[in-house]
Amino acid sequence: MKTLLASLLVAFSVSAAHAADDLATVLAEAKAENKKAAEVGFEWRDTGKFIKKAEEEKDAEKAMKLAKKALNQAKMAQVQAEAAKNAGPTF
Repeated sequence: MKTLLASLLVAFSVSAAHAADDLATVLAEAKAENKKAAEVGFEWRDTGKFIKKAEEEKDAEKAMKLAKKALNQAKMAQVQAEAAKNAGPTF
């Protein structure tokens, strides 16, 4: 019984540490992608707010959701910047 309990504790602590690593990775990527969007002049209004909220969030699942949302927005801002290059009237 003690061995099973010890095994479960190790498993849960490893998965929690792994989740934190994943969150840190997603946040770092979101910041990098948002910086690229800002450099081309298309940083979206709420992306930085989502990054900040994710960093402050205590609940790992909510923090990951916010970080992924920020990452998606940063990437979509770059797509928007690329599309804007060809924007103009069509006759």
